[in-house]
Amino acid sequence: MNRWVILAAAGLLLSIVGQASAQSEGAPLPNIVFIMADDLGYGDLSCYGQKKFKTPNIDRLAAEGLRFTDYYAGATVCAPSRCVLMTGLHTGHCYIRGNSKLSLRAGDVTVAEMLQKAGYTCGQFGKWGLGGEKTGGMPTKQGFNTFYGYLDQHHAHNYFPTFLIRNTERVPLTNVVPEEDPLGGGVATERNQYSPDLIFGEALKFLDDNKSKPFFLYLSITLPHANNEAKQKGMEIPDYGSFKNEDWPDAQKGLAAMIRRLDDQVGEVLDKLNELGLDGKTLVMFTSDNGPHREGGNNPDFFDSNGPYRGIKRDLYEGGIRVPLLARWPGRIAKGTTTAYQGYHGDMFATFCDLAGIRTLPDLDSLSLAPLLLGRPEDQQTHKYLYWEFHERGFTQAVRHGEWKAVRDGGEKGKLQLYNLIDDPGETTDLAATDKEVARQMALFMKDAHVDSRDWPIRTEKKKPQAKADAK
Repeated sequence: MNRWVILAAAGLLLSIVGQASAQSEGAPLPNIVFIMADDLGYGDLSCYGQKKFKTPNIDRLAAEGLRFTDYYAGATVCAPSRCVLMTGLHTGHCYIRGNSKLSLRAGDVTVAEMLQKAGYTCGQFGKWGLGGEKTGGMPTKQGFNTFYGYLDQHHAHNYFPTFLIRNTERVPLTNVVPEEDPLGGGVATERNQYSPDLIFGEALKFLDDNKSKPFFLYLSITLPHANNEAKQKGMEIPDYGSFKNEDWPDAQKGLAAMIRRLDDQVGEVLDKLNELGLDGKTLVMFTSDNGPHREGGNNPDFFDSNGPYRGIKRDLYEGGIRVPLLARWPGRIAKGTTTAYQGYHGDMFATFCDLAGIRTLPDLDSLSLAPLLLGRPEDQQTHKYLYWEFHERGFTQAVRHGEWKAVRDGGEKGKLQLYNLIDDPGETTDLAATDKEVARQMALFMKDAHVDSRDWPIRTEKKKPQAKADAK
C-alpha cells in the first residue's frame, strides 16, 4: 500500500507512542512560539538587507539568536505553505497543495496534535487557511486548544471584518462591510476594530493564561498581506505612523507601516516572555509564509522586497519561496549566529517534536533542526533535496539540491531550467544545456517527490508572464 495512504492512521498511533517517550525522559518541556508573517519578503527586514526602514525588534531576534540565510517556505502561496508547516509533508505529498476550500481531514496528523498529546497547551491566533467553518479541518479539531482569528484566507483579506472566529463560533465586530460576501470578505466603510490588534491581544492573553505550563503558540499574523478586494487601496492600516510624511506612494507607506506594526508585536511578545520569566524556557521563531506580493497597490520593487532574488509570491524562483527564519532561545541558541542550512517549513514538525521529547513520528518530509539550533551542527541531518510544486498557473515544480536549483513548468515533458545558486543567486543563467547530468538528476528528484492527487491534477497550460520583480 502507498505509504501516503496509511500515513494518517499510523501517525495517530505513533504520536501516542511518542508521548510516552517524552514523559519517560522527565525533562522539562520548552515553550514554543512560532510567529509567521503573511507575504513578507526576504528583503523586507533590516537584518536581511532592508535599507529604507528598520525592524529593530525582529532584528533583535537575529542579534540574540540564529539567522538562517537559505531557509524556505512550504509553498509560494498561503494555504499549502501552512499545510506543509502543520503536517511536515512537502507539496508533492501533502493534502492541500494550493489555495482552495479544501479542509484538513480528521485523519491528517498535525504537529499541534503531536504536541498536545505530549502535554502542551496549543493556541493559534491569526490566519489558519486549512479548514472552513463546520469542517474537521478547524484548528480546534486539529490539535489546538484555542483559536482566534480567520479560518478562511479570503476572509483574512479584510482587516476590518464584521466578525472573527473564536474556536468554532463567529464573534461579531463593529466594522461595517456593505458588500460582504458569505465568508466575510469585502471592504469596510466603517473601520472601528483592526483585526491584527484584536488577534494579537488574544495571543498575549494566551501567554498570560499558560505561563505555568508548556505551551505552543502559533501566531500567524496577517501583516503585511493586502486586502485584494480594495484593489489599489488594499494596504489596510489605521494610519501610516512614522511613515506618513515620507515621499512615497500611499501603498508603500501602508506596507512599511504594516511591517512596523508587525515588528512592534514581535517586540511585545519578547517583552511579555521576559515579564513572565519565560525567556530561558521559550524558543521563539519568526518567518513568513511565502515571498512578497504585488497586490493591493503594493510594488515589491519599491523596497526591493525580494532582496537579491528573482520572483515574488506565486513564483517558484527564490524570491517566491526563500524567506527569513530567525530563532531565539536565551541560554540555548548562540547569539548573533548565522547558518546557510537548507531547511523549510516542513522541518518544524520534526523540530518541535524533537524538542518535546517525542521520538517516534509518522512518515514525514521533515528533519529536526534541534541539533543545529542547540549548537551541535555536526549532528544535523541534511535533506537529500527540497521540493515544491505549484498548481495555480499550470503545473510548476522546483527542487533545491546543494548549490543547484531546478524549475520546470508542465511536468515531465516541460523544459527544465537549472541554476547554480552559489554563482547565480538571482537565477539568471540557465545551465541545463551545459550541466546535463545535474539537470537529469534534478528531474529524477522531481519524479521521486511528486505523488499524484485527484484534487491537484497536473495541468500543462502556460502560466502568465512574470512581473517586473521576477527578473533580477
